[in-house]
Amino acid sequence: MSSIRVKDAAGLLGVSDDTVRRWIDSGALAADKDESGRKVIDGVALAEFARTHASPPPDPLGTASSARNRFVGLVTKVTEDKVMAEVQMQCGPFTVVSLMSSASARELGLVPGKVAVAMVKATTVVVETPDSHHTGGPA
Repeated sequence: MSSIRVKDAAGLLGVSDDTVRRWIDSGALAADKDESGRKVIDGVALAEFARTHASPPPDPLGTASSARNRFVGLVTKVTEDKVMAEVQMQCGPFTVVSLMSSASARELGLVPGKVAVAMVKATTVVVETPDSHHTGGPA
């Protein structure tokens, strides 16, 4: 079981430390104290909280898809040559980059400021974990 400090939980959730403390004080998020007396949150509880409180923007496409990894965002940059285009999107706190044909980028009207959905369907997803010293480590 991992214990995550309030500051680190806030960073993972994309909110301020004060917001996490308010959630703890209101009972929305359970916390304990570590051996130093600092508030910490159980990693499993934080993951469940993050999953159940996630509120992605509405999907503007309104279509069914087998892809579960759908990221609604704004196109922030399009770099293209005669053949290929690199499209950068800001999807919440994450930047997603797609390489596609220049013709496809033009057909989709991908320009900075356009709302779009990045769909990822990959057979390989690399998962890494941080050094336990950086996240509070296992309890």
